[in-house]
Amino acid sequence: MINRLEVNETNKMIEQEMLDVRTITMGISLLDCCDSDLDTLNRNIYNKITSAAKDLVSTGRDIELEYGIPIVNKRISVTPVALVGGRACKSPEDFVTIAKTLDKAAKDMGVNFLGGYSALVSKGMTPVDENLIRSIPQALSSTERVCSSVNIGSTKTGINMDAVKLMGEIVKETAEATKDDSSLGCAKLVVFCNAPDDNPFMAGAFHGVTEGDVVINVGVSGPGVVKRALEKVRGENFEVLCETIKKTAFKVTRAGQLVAQEASGRLGVPFGIVDLSLAPTPSVGDSVAEILEEMGLESVGAPGTTAALALLNDQVKKGGVMASSFVGGLSGAFIPVSEDQGMIDAVNRGALTLEKLEAMTCVCSVGLDMIAIPGNTPASTISGIIADEAAIGMINQKTTAVRLIPVIGKDVGDTVEFGGLLGHAPVQPVNRFSCTEFINRGGRIPAPIHSFKN
Repeated sequence: MINRLEVNETNKMIEQEMLDVRTITMGISLLDCCDSDLDTLNRNIYNKITSAAKDLVSTGRDIELEYGIPIVNKRISVTPVALVGGRACKSPEDFVTIAKTLDKAAKDMGVNFLGGYSALVSKGMTPVDENLIRSIPQALSSTERVCSSVNIGSTKTGINMDAVKLMGEIVKETAEATKDDSSLGCAKLVVFCNAPDDNPFMAGAFHGVTEGDVVINVGVSGPGVVKRALEKVRGENFEVLCETIKKTAFKVTRAGQLVAQEASGRLGVPFGIVDLSLAPTPSVGDSVAEILEEMGLESVGAPGTTAALALLNDQVKKGGVMASSFVGGLSGAFIPVSEDQGMIDAVNRGALTLEKLEAMTCVCSVGLDMIAIPGNTPASTISGIIADEAAIGMINQKTTAVRLIPVIGKDVGDTVEFGGLLGHAPVQPVNRFSCTEFINRGGRIPAPIHSFKN
């Protein structure tokens, strides 16, 4: 049981150490909305979302006021739209009408993002999948709150290299379509390997087909809490370091569990999972990079960074699992460059490169996240980076993702302002050597030998 004493214990973390519930995300199945008529389909989608989520935002605000726990975002995720629109959508333009319907529903419900404009193509693409993927640039440039993701690989199926090639092109097209807004559309587009069905964090959230009709998932974050705890054990050995992180993660997760249970009960919607992910913000004191530096690194990117991140990620998961029987989603430490002031500083001082970030993704929660690159980067290079990241996920049986932003008109040394929680980012160099012939081979990279566990 969770009681008010535990809530009171979090007051200091909330007031002084920037603990927050980053998001309450309502997952909504749209499978019962399917129809062969496009207008009927859009009407069904709008009605289902607005009916299920009508009290989401007000309930979140009530919980904030009652318990004093900040709930930064209220969000919605839906069934991957490629699975919903197949009967009615015969072209990319048809899918864009669904994106606009989702955007209107999100605005009317008062949520800041809606995820699930997605396709699952880890082994192959249907014509429907391809139509949705090709619609992404137009969909993201004509909406404000819709987020998109594409799963192009998994440990069980291998990597769909045709989809990898296409996604490199789509990222570039999305950058061009939103170039007047610092290519911000790419910040709402994630390319996954091993995408989870229950991730509450944007931009990669979608409501998996294994989920129920409606569910509440909560994402909780507190990098500042962990950093403050580590300041008290400065110079202690690794056993003390690990125990401190684990115990702190336990307390943070309990706060998320409370919010999840309260939201579930008040909305009459089943509780899904708590995702404890140390998701940083541009605010001072809310940085994963600063946690790693508190462990003893002069700067993130220094030798030892990957080991420190591995330790952090593992202990966060262990603490979360002790606190809740339903820890899921991604859970661990995020390393989005533009959203973490410590990461930005490390890039600016030359300590952190794209290659080092790739090495860190082997042990972090997700992957290459919110990284600005030159706008003239070839689509094939972006595809190569996606393939590398997918290979890490496939071989290591973990979720990996890429959210690159090729900012049109910007080059290495420039800085891009995204605003809000998305922060700002220095434009980082990418390897100038070509992988075009490799990407153009087409077909599929097969699943690794250790995937056969039946």
